Amino acid sequence: MSDLETFRVQTREWLAKNCPQDMRDGANSEEASCWGGRNWEFTSEGQRFWLERMGARGWTVPTWPKEYGGGGLSKEEAQVLAEEMAAIGARKPHDNFGITMLGPALLKFGSHEQKLEHLPKIARGEIRWCQGYSEPGAGSDLASLRTRADDHGDHYIVNGQKIWTSYADKADWIFCLVRTDFDAPKHKGISFVLFDMANEGVSTKPIKLISGASAFCETFFDNVRVEKANLVHEENKGWDVAKYLLTHEREMIGSLFGAMTGGRSLGEIAAHELGTDTAGRVDDPILRGKLVQNELDALAFGALLESVSAKAQAGESLGAISSVLKYYGTELNKRRHELLMDMGGSAELEVTPASGDGQRARDWLRTKANSIEGGTSEVQLQIIAKQILQMPGA
Repeated sequence: MSDLETFRVQTREWLAKNCPQDMRDGANSEEASCWGGRNWEFTSEGQRFWLERMGARGWTVPTWPKEYGGGGLSKEEAQVLAEEMAAIGARKPHDNFGITMLGPALLKFGSHEQKLEHLPKIARGEIRWCQGYSEPGAGSDLASLRTRADDHGDHYIVNGQKIWTSYADKADWIFCLVRTDFDAPKHKGISFVLFDMANEGVSTKPIKLISGASAFCETFFDNVRVEKANLVHEENKGWDVAKYLLTHEREMIGSLFGAMTGGRSLGEIAAHELGTDTAGRVDDPILRGKLVQNELDALAFGALLESVSAKAQAGESLGAISSVLKYYGTELNKRRHELLMDMGGSAELEVTPASGDGQRARDWLRTKANSIEGGTSEVQLQIIAKQILQMPGA
């Protein structure tokens, strides 16, 4: 056998021995995710064991260097691992903004000491991260941010506010954009810093959404001390880090929402809830047509994801393609939940035991934020028009 075939056999055997049965349901949803961190409460012993074993092997971040807690796998080996996990319906052992956003940025811009300090903890699920970007007066125009970091020799003193900070109330650390030069052009006076959310002066306030959930927070900084050792890249050049990280964030959001199924296809859910005709088809021709279109769109998106993944593993820059993933993936997720609501009709709007206390409606309402988080759909379309389509006037 070739080396890759040998790796596949060994990987298959290892997964068979180490992936718990309750982690083999193919679930890929926010509720099924393990976010890790200092305060994470595992939903089962299987979830704890799965993260522990995969983290120890470095397979939570298979292509990261072993020196920094990764698996050190080639892109071909990482693809084999993904295929073998999919074959048994294995859940991802760990979801973390440290993996999908901060990690790639640190690998590119961080110092060796910063990589050694933070990346292994991310890989093992020991620290949960949040992102301090948007502010009340700096959303789509992020470079207008006003949170300031004043120089105090070996440290900064940070004051200001962030908003829409996902899971800030549950995170251990934050990667944060701050202004270190108020006289420079707005894109050139920004720095990228890291600090512990337990630091004195940091506070959070959850924002209740129309879905009833509170995934987002307001985050306040009142004379927070941040050591300069936690400055990533160079002072006043944080915008370079921010732009690079945003491409990974948008890719993550698009791929997450674009592929999210919860373990069952929409067709299977519809057949179970609405019944089938004599030919075994969903017993509603209009809905059936919508389901087929959604399935085709999902397959097309999956093909795009594979292509982009291959380019990323080959070291190619994603650039504006990340905006395509973000826009299409979130629109696909919104349409998916519209279809789920169609299946149940108005009964899904009732908060009753039969509707799961309105959970499907809450999830549908939550998808409305998909068009905003990680950069609005309007901004993504503008980027696509300008950088990919090169449309006049864009």
